[in-house]
Amino acid sequence: MESQVGGGPAGPALPNGPLLGTNGATDDSKTNLIVNYLPQNMTQDEFKSLFGSIGDIESCKLVRDKITGQSLGYGFVNYSDPNDADKAINTLNGLKLSASIRDANLYVSGLPKTMSQKEMEQLFSQYGRIITSRILLDQATGVSRGVGFIRFDKRIEAEEAIKGLNGQKPLGAAEPITVKFANNPSQKTGQALLTHLYQSSARRYAGPLHHQTQRFRLDNLLNMAYGVKR
Repeated sequence: MESQVGGGPAGPALPNGPLLGTNGATDDSKTNLIVNYLPQNMTQDEFKSLFGSIGDIESCKLVRDKITGQSLGYGFVNYSDPNDADKAINTLNGLKLSASIRDANLYVSGLPKTMSQKEMEQLFSQYGRIITSRILLDQATGVSRGVGFIRFDKRIEAEEAIKGLNGQKPLGAAEPITVKFANNPSQKTGQALLTHLYQSSARRYAGPLHHQTQRFRLDNLLNMAYGVKR
């Protein structure tokens, strides 16, 4: 089934994909999106994963019937940054979501710190249609962590990208990159650990020592969450 992102509860699914728009009734209307015409078989985790690949989200909810538990075909996403909300609209609004988009999200590590998101997309685009991409940045410096995510339209495309790029050295890379599926069982645990550690580190450390310790521990937890050894 195909989907869309818009301004109220979903009606019958349209042929073009999710319909997105800001939720103007709220104070945080610049970051809060309502998403209509979602596939009936999309889960909460898939919904969050798709929109989380654009940027950091404060909250995300797929609306379900209170009695049957069946998806009503719409949901809400609240981003931390208004720019990410705009990017989600520009990237996902009207996008045709194939049934095979499930489990097509890749985790990439070992990327050159100078590689841009556009360059990463160019590297992976030879294997299929890219839905979203994101490079993680150090919150203190804004510099790339050398880690990113690529979501393909189809799982088979993601599989081909793993075969073609895992263990390879792209232009500018000092070491081979690691490319693997992002939806492994330890991912949720790892993300929860990252959030907890970031908050606790921010309270515990101050000044340059805070940033150095926090960065070291976050990198280690990224490795734990996705099984990557540096």
